Amino acid sequence: MKPRERAAGQDKGAVVDLPELRPGQSVELLKELHILTRDGRLNQDSRRKLKQVSHLFQFIEPLLEEMAADGHAPLLADHGAGKSYLGFILYDLYFKAMGRGHIYGIETRAELVEKSRALAKRLGFERMSFLNLSVAQSQDAAELPERIDLVTALHACDTATDDAIAFGLQKHARAMVLVPCCQAEVAACLRAGKALQLSRTPLAELWRHPLHTRELGSQITNVLRCLHLEASGYQVTVTELVGWEHSMKNELIIARYTGQKKHSATERLRAILQQFGLESSLGPRFGLTA
Repeated sequence: MKPRERAAGQDKGAVVDLPELRPGQSVELLKELHILTRDGRLNQDSRRKLKQVSHLFQFIEPLLEEMAADGHAPLLADHGAGKSYLGFILYDLYFKAMGRGHIYGIETRAELVEKSRALAKRLGFERMSFLNLSVAQSQDAAELPERIDLVTALHACDTATDDAIAFGLQKHARAMVLVPCCQAEVAACLRAGKALQLSRTPLAELWRHPLHTRELGSQITNVLRCLHLEASGYQVTVTELVGWEHSMKNELIIARYTGQKKHSATERLRAILQQFGLESSLGPRFGLTA
């Protein structure tokens, strides 16, 4: 029996007339997160938010079940946690009934960290910790264990997703679940070398217009991330998180560690950086040396 199935019916405040809620899901928690109103209703924005997190849980749950085999206590780090919607719902639906494991929420805004700490204490979610750190700072934080099983980053902006990947590699993560957001770094690099690239190759037409520069920069960034993960020994799957009508930041990257580092991924990564004139600026970010 899965942990979330054992939890079904244990929350005396549970309601069953909202199809968006999962069996055993805590109504009290959803009200505290302002996803449900005081009378147990969902508005359109909250329904969209809950749909995203619930859909992401469907991808994360089987990973946790693999990690929890043989009595292991999974350790999860949630980067760019914000109000910790994802962490709280993961704890409520999985960790609470399992009785072991720990979730670390990592967030730069101190007021959100304090609110999450207070909410976890109020709800009795004892195996949750919240750290007021950037993703980059968390790599060397003494409060975190040397190894983390699962790394998540839901809408971690710009280079924070790359920092989350670097964190996962350093912590020997068994899996990473990433939803990138607002990638701007590659677009800025493309704009800087646009005149030279237009004279060098007709491919530069792909980013001659500002809108195309932004969208292509985002696409290239995620392709580079996937190749970096494959070169580091991960099997990568890319899919949609939810329908585009719910979120424009919709790309979901799931990486499982296999230990099989792909040399071809390294070569393709280098070739793409060279093709777009990005090798010197971004090579080190993706594990390439001169």
